[in-house]
Amino acid sequence: MIKVRKATERGHANHGWLKTFHTFSFSTYRDPEHMGFRSLRVMNEDWVQQGQGFGTHPHHDMEIVTYVLEGALEHKDSMGNGEVLHAGEFQRMSAGTGITHSEFNPSETDPVHLYQIWLLPESKGIDPSYEQKRFPDEEMLNQLRLVASPEAENGSLHIHQDARIFLSKIDAQAKVIHELEQGRHAWLQVLRGTVLLNGEHLETSDGAAVSEESTLTIQATKDAKIMLFDLA
Repeated sequence: MIKVRKATERGHANHGWLKTFHTFSFSTYRDPEHMGFRSLRVMNEDWVQQGQGFGTHPHHDMEIVTYVLEGALEHKDSMGNGEVLHAGEFQRMSAGTGITHSEFNPSETDPVHLYQIWLLPESKGIDPSYEQKRFPDEEMLNQLRLVASPEAENGSLHIHQDARIFLSKIDAQAKVIHELEQGRHAWLQVLRGTVLLNGEHLETSDGAAVSEESTLTIQATKDAKIMLFDLA
């Protein structure tokens, strides 16, 4: 069973300094039909204008994954981390018992385009922690590259949840295949391009919830970049 979440159906807000789209209920956007999927709670696509950003604010008991598509994002947090994420880099922050952080676009000329993703943690009260990493393009070209997992396997980011996140760049007409174990689910987010997911047409910024499928075939009809979540 595949349920498509069209990009045009998402919640949306334009604050001037921030243009944001919400796949699931977030902030002032409330839709009881879209409160999350399995442990996946937030899937926000954001554009932050130059010299603007999210001021210092708190989080707790959440796994927060950020992926920058274009531009750069400057991060500071109460753990003492101060880094800049560039296009193609991931950030994983486990809020656990509590953190504060800020995210800012340091550019004077260009917006930053990013995805902010939240997953519910497997347990509450873990120690806060932070990671940042880039994965080589050649490791994800026409194949699924594991970028986050509960065991941090194959050099992936460590997330405190039974979930695995994959990234792939797929050439037009090429395909990748992922086998889902019995009882597991998936979410596909199209970051760029267009794909067929088991025959279902998905365009840029579309998502899809997958249940009761054993094999996922993702074929690009145009050059594409996708993020795939394998979820308990």
